[in-house]
Amino acid sequence: MRIDDSTAAVVTGGASGLGEASARALAAKGARVALFDLNAERGQAVAAEIGGTFCQVDVSDEASVDAGFAAARAAHGQERVLVCCAGIGTIGKTVKRDRDSGAISHLPVELFLKTIKVNLLGTFQCVAKAATGMMTLDGPADGERGAMVCTASVAAVDGQIGQVAYAASKAGVAGMTLPIARDFMSEGIRINTILPGIFDTPLLAGLPEKAREVLSQSIPFPKRLGRPEEYAELVLLMLENGYFNGETVRLDGAIRMPPR
Repeated sequence: MRIDDSTAAVVTGGASGLGEASARALAAKGARVALFDLNAERGQAVAAEIGGTFCQVDVSDEASVDAGFAAARAAHGQERVLVCCAGIGTIGKTVKRDRDSGAISHLPVELFLKTIKVNLLGTFQCVAKAATGMMTLDGPADGERGAMVCTASVAAVDGQIGQVAYAASKAGVAGMTLPIARDFMSEGIRINTILPGIFDTPLLAGLPEKAREVLSQSIPFPKRLGRPEEYAELVLLMLENGYFNGETVRLDGAIRMPPR
């Protein structure tokens, strides 16, 4: 897919981190980018900087997603590109024993469901609704109507202690990639998923420098946190290479996460 000023794109989680880097990379190629995010202040600022549109969207809520796509299409036309980066990180063991009292409890079902709703359902809703719009478009000579990139995590395959909800949600994103690509096979729409490792995003910005250094040293090579711009480079490759389809690709400096 050629990305230029005729391309409309939607990036979820576009106000920060991997989503912001992806939105900036698309805009640098001329794309008209709509950012979906809950953080209105930051989202509006980024949209203004890249000449895009901000839509306050909760990806876990269908009505909010519908309103976001309606606003994005009113501003830029039907999107041909979707990049899904919206997500949350949650921590909690399946069961745990209190060290003092010995009491045993399990991960609250509500927390598990919230993680699934945002990370997995949220991704699916955006993919399905974007595809519904893309299917109304005429394809170019090669028949390609659109392309999508989703975000899972190395936790999808290397989930650590306390990551049961998060790992399950991200494994779901990775697991639905190939079936969705096959569902789209006669419609000219491609989809791929990135499994990022430890990236230097706002989620890690608040960590003490010593903790960041320990994380950096755990990565085989290069021994540093991933840069959001490196994630965005892979996003562009997946979008622009027309033979890239149905794949889940780790981007992690060869790290394999230990149990804890």
